[in-house]
Amino acid sequence: MNENIYPLTFTPVFRDYIWGGRNLETRFGRALPPGIVAESWEISGHASSSTPVDHGPLAGRTLLEITRQLGLELVGIRSWAMLERGKFPLLVKLLDANQPLSVQVHPPDDYAIEHENGDLGKTEMWYVLHAEKDAYIIYGLKPDVTPESFRQAIETNTVEKTLHKLPVKPGDVIFIPTGTVHALMEGLVMTEIQQNSDTTYRVYDWGRGGAEGKPRPLHIDKALAVTNFDMVEPGPTIPQLLEETHEARRELLVSCPYFHTEKFTFKQAGASFAGQGDGRTFEIWGILTGQGRINWTGHPVELSAIRFVLLPATLGDFEIEVTEPAVFLRVFMPE
Repeated sequence: MNENIYPLTFTPVFRDYIWGGRNLETRFGRALPPGIVAESWEISGHASSSTPVDHGPLAGRTLLEITRQLGLELVGIRSWAMLERGKFPLLVKLLDANQPLSVQVHPPDDYAIEHENGDLGKTEMWYVLHAEKDAYIIYGLKPDVTPESFRQAIETNTVEKTLHKLPVKPGDVIFIPTGTVHALMEGLVMTEIQQNSDTTYRVYDWGRGGAEGKPRPLHIDKALAVTNFDMVEPGPTIPQLLEETHEARRELLVSCPYFHTEKFTFKQAGASFAGQGDGRTFEIWGILTGQGRINWTGHPVELSAIRFVLLPATLGDFEIEVTEPAVFLRVFMPE
């Protein structure tokens, strides 16, 4: 048995963008460095901020390093194409918005590869962990917005009139395919699951300066080139019930070419789910509320909210077991 194949947890990497705050500490008990924390990169193989393993034989090694070391044993055959690019497929973050983020759009793979030095596009999803009263996001456009009218609104500083505002609450799921105009607004804490990419085209930044007082750069031409003007007043994703017993409820949140995300609501202590790492795909499990553990052939891995764990594709049999009612997200690569 390969001693490097075991459930992997990581030390997060923090980002201090101007829109962040301290909610990951005050609401979720996270230990944070001083100052503003906007993003906590929980599981990342991105070259700019690859998360280090925090225990076991691989402790201190980053996800980028171990992806290259373990290859298909870690990611599974469904991620062969990403492995050939030297990349771990996904990136998992926590976002704390105390100010609005910029209005932005992400490109698809083909456009990003051509225009961003071979980088990938960025399809993503949000799961709302916390929302202040009257919190909302920017999600898509209002009716009858065209490329011409959108460019004119940008040039005349009237962009806000074109944007669709969607109220959100804890538990809501927002799927953001490439080309979707969007912005996280103040009073929200999210889990974000996305392609392993940091490619963002900023359309509008609310007229504010950056960390040094200078306006942050916009990317108007690229944004207009990839914006999907058919995303008109979309709503949150409606979960689909997959299975329900007296112990647990299992729902499909998002299934797309880049990730498949399910939600497990375990209703009582002792409830469990049995899975298997059979070489096809890694799995990421994130505990959002409650406490539980991962049982496998080695020592159990204890989990308490909020925590994410990466299960290698060749882990073999495993079990998610809770010691009190709990909610988990499960993410893996689709066929």
